[in-house]
Amino acid sequence: MLPVIALVGRPNVGKSTLFNRLTRTRDALVADYSGLTRDRKYGEAVYDSKRFLLIDTGGILGDEEGIDELMAKQSYQAIDEADAVFFLVDGREGMTGVDRDIAQRLRRQEKPFFLVVNKTDGIDPNAALAEFYAMGVGDIFPITASQGHGIRPLMQQALQDFPDIDEEEEAERDQRIKMAIIGRPNVGKSTLVNRLLGEDRVVVFDMPGTTRDSIYIDYERNETPYTIIDTAGVRRRKNVKETVEKFSIIKTLQAVQDANVVVVVMDAREGLVDQDLHMLGFAIENGRGLVIAINKWDGLDDYQRGRIKSDIERRLRFANYADIHFISALHGSGVGVLYKSIDEAYRSATARFGTHKLTQILEGAIFEHQPPSINGRRIKLRYAHAGGHNPPIIVIHGNQVNKVPEAYKRYLEKVFRRELKLAGTPMRIEFKGSENPFASKSAPANTQKAAKERRLKQMRDGKKSTKR
Repeated sequence: MLPVIALVGRPNVGKSTLFNRLTRTRDALVADYSGLTRDRKYGEAVYDSKRFLLIDTGGILGDEEGIDELMAKQSYQAIDEADAVFFLVDGREGMTGVDRDIAQRLRRQEKPFFLVVNKTDGIDPNAALAEFYAMGVGDIFPITASQGHGIRPLMQQALQDFPDIDEEEEAERDQRIKMAIIGRPNVGKSTLVNRLLGEDRVVVFDMPGTTRDSIYIDYERNETPYTIIDTAGVRRRKNVKETVEKFSIIKTLQAVQDANVVVVVMDAREGLVDQDLHMLGFAIENGRGLVIAINKWDGLDDYQRGRIKSDIERRLRFANYADIHFISALHGSGVGVLYKSIDEAYRSATARFGTHKLTQILEGAIFEHQPPSINGRRIKLRYAHAGGHNPPIIVIHGNQVNKVPEAYKRYLEKVFRRELKLAGTPMRIEFKGSENPFASKSAPANTQKAAKERRLKQMRDGKKSTKR
């Protein structure tokens, strides 16, 4: 297990800015907006040959109610998980009563914590630090997270007892199955994430837009490593007005591109809407493995269930390779079976196939059903090889491949999907024409002919000028 450092403090003291600085990413949303971070956000960082996990948390106020209370609980859970805590305060605002309360709570935890005074650029550091010494916490570290000033002394002190990077662990890092949970706001994505994890890991609140950032969570299940990504809900573009929500949507789309498998969550009580289809289309365009979860299935009568199933069969034909599960994330029914589909979609999306096997399948498909003739000439498909994975790409070489009809392309895709036992992943077939063996020979002849015509023209022009 990697060592863990938690970033805690009041809202808007610069925790997410420091998170991005140390992880060398822009994974955490940053804006001059109190309460932007709501869930625990994990990121891996490397500093001076030390690798560790960093947890960005929501701000603590001490008098939270409603969703703010849930956010504060996330911050306290991060403190419980951490090996060390960076307690951030605002050097420009000075010490507050909330800062003193957080310091007292950290003392009771009996684990190392470092008082980090942020935003000290442009002010007298001695004056900024003076009142914080009254907390009696030992060393105080003035920094400017946005510019990186003062971070090295802090990290050297905090990381001195952390182990160096283990090469064997590094080799295992790329073996995780990354799955993104996406869908419209308030369809139950965070509830499903907590159910899959078996703990209240992300904030769940009966209000659209509770999740604002994409939360990456590493865990293991039956000795298989996973990374689950909880994402912000995506609404129709015309309904998106806040800048923060626009950035949240960008984070969601980036999470889809980063994942191996996408679980698209839909609300059974609202039925299929166009935005659900747009989300499915985006996942397919990016070639991600796909699993569809119809949530809130409990409580529906037989008529409602039949209507939804009929609607799915009619409108989701373009994604008929994806497993569809009818679940209740709140009560857990049907959730455990999702893992089987996720694993199968990952296996199919990342599988690698040899040229010999793919060519054999192509030959069998041609034997069963010959390509059509175009203008009296039959299309010839000669061999196939792999062009990539996640999604699987099969490249077929032959003659007149630019004239292969769409119906025959769909036939080939069906055959390859059946023979390769692909499930839960889109696949792409690309065609490449064979080179003309006479092209290189005809080029010099054409060049010689053009040169001869130029000489004849020059001779004719010369004779005309002599006669004059």
